[in-house]
Amino acid sequence: MPTGALTGYVDVAQIVLYAFFLFFFGLVFWLRREDRREGYPLEAEVTGTLKRPDPILIPTPKLFHLADGKIKQAPQADTRPDRNYLGSKREPWPGAPLEPTGADPMFAHVGPGSWVSRDDAFDHTFDGQKRIVPLRVATHFMVHEDGPNPIGMSVFGADSQIAGTVSDIWVDRGESFARYYEVDLGAGGRRVLMPVTFCRTGRFSRTVKTEALLARQFSDIPPHADPDAVTLLEEEKIIAYFGAGTLYATPQRAETLL
Repeated sequence: MPTGALTGYVDVAQIVLYAFFLFFFGLVFWLRREDRREGYPLEAEVTGTLKRPDPILIPTPKLFHLADGKIKQAPQADTRPDRNYLGSKREPWPGAPLEPTGADPMFAHVGPGSWVSRDDAFDHTFDGQKRIVPLRVATHFMVHEDGPNPIGMSVFGADSQIAGTVSDIWVDRGESFARYYEVDLGAGGRRVLMPVTFCRTGRFSRTVKTEALLARQFSDIPPHADPDAVTLLEEEKIIAYFGAGTLYATPQRAETLL
C-alpha cells in the first residue's frame, strides 16, 4: 500500500470531528458532575427528605485542603438543609414561593432575606491578614481625593429620616474594594455595618441614602462581635437583613403589582 493511502478510504477530517465531539461531550459531562459538589443531593419539597444521590451524575466525595489548614469534603455525606426560616408555602405544589409566618417578616429569613450557615470565621488574604477590615486597621488604604468621602456623612433611610452617621469605611484587602460603611447610630454608641451596594453616596448632597431599610430598622441590623473584623456568617446575616428590607421593610413592598 502506498504511503498515505489511508486517506483514500478514511475521511480523516470526519474522524477528527467525531473525536472532538466525544472530547467535548466528556468535558461538559465532567464539568456538570463537578459543579454538583455543593447543593446536592437535592431536597424533596413534598416530603422534606433528601433525594437519593445519583451515582452517575453526583461525583464521588473528594477532600479539599484549604489554605487555613482545614479539610473539607465535598459533596458532604451528612448534608442537611438549613431550617432557619419562618415561612410556609403558599401552595402545596413543588416550587411554590414561601410566605413569612413570623411577627416581623424582616426576621423570617425568607426570599431576599434568606441566608446560609457559613463558617463563623474570618476570611483571610493570601498572606494571612483579615480580609475585610475598617480603614483604621487597613491604614495603607485611603479614599481618593477626587471621590466623595462618606466618612462624616449622615445616613438616611428609605423614609428620609436620619439613621446615623458614617464613622468609617470597611475595605476588602484582597480586592482593594469598599465593602461596608460603618454607621454610628448614636444612641448607645452602637455601630453597625451597611453594605456599600445597598446605598448611594451623594457627592453634592453630602449624604448617604439607602432604600432597603427605614431609619428605625437600622437598630436591628445583625451585629458583628469583633469591632475591627467581620466573619463570613456575620456578613451573610447582615446582607440578608438588607435584602429582606427590599421586600419587607414596609407592608406595601410585599404587595403584588397587579
